[in-house]
Formats: sequence, C-alpha cells, structure tokens
Amino acid sequence: MRLWSLHPKYLDPQGLVALWREALLAQAVLRGETRGYRSHPQLERFKRHAAPLAAISQYLQAVHAEAVARGYAFDRRKIQAGTEPVTLLVTSGQLDFEWAHLMNKLQTRNPVVYRQWHETVTPEPLPMFEVRSGQVESWERPHS
Repeated sequence: MRLWSLHPKYLDPQGLVALWREALLAQAVLRGETRGYRSHPQLERFKRHAAPLAAISQYLQAVHAEAVARGYAFDRRKIQAGTEPVTLLVTSGQLDFEWAHLMNKLQTRNPVVYRQWHETVTPEPLPMFEVRSGQVESWERPHS
C-alpha cells in the first residue's frame, strides 16, 4: 500500500488507479471492514488524527478530483463522506523520499510522465498536507 503525500497530478495512469484502490482499501481498514492491513505503516498518519475517517475521506476526495480532471470515471459514491476539513502534517524529508521513489518508478514504467516531471525541484503535496521541515516519517519503510 502506498498512500502518496505527493499531489496525485504527478502520477501516471497506473499510479493514479493504484492510489484510488489503495486509498479505498485504507478507508475500509479505518472503518473496521477488513482484517488485512490494519497495522500497515502507511495508515499511521490517518490513525493519529482525531478524525481518521474524515482524513481518509478528504484524501480520497483529492484523488477523485485529479481523476475527474483527467477524464476518469472513479465512483465518488465509494467515498464515505467526511464532515470536517482536515490538515495533516508531512515532513519535507518524506516528500523528498516519495519524490525519489516516484521518479525511479516512472523512469522505468512511464518515461513520458517521468520526462514531464523529473526536473521538478519542489513537488507539491496532496492539498490536505501541510509541509514542515523534517526527516523521512518514522512510519515509512525504506524500500516500500
């Protein structure tokens, strides 16, 4: 499971579809609807929030917005509505880690998208994230 902190605009089609599916799985986990992935480290930042379901809902809404902008037909009805705006923190080190990870994936999987973004120095986070200075997040797996 990879729940990117990066803005989904940087993802290739395969990455965006995978993110949608994985975020829906995360929503199911947080709702207690599945046994798998309950201890997955990518869920930590959502679990730590006072309203984890609102947080994953807002995350899914951002992914859905990117999909709609690209003309994809992701089913918005799959998002369990969150009622409050949520801001999550992400470290600059985490964004740098994810950016390097994504660029490595794209260089092999989709060179066209890689060339579109590889010169980006400071990638944008997904809109709900507020960037603060810091190292890679403690929940990150070095080779995920």
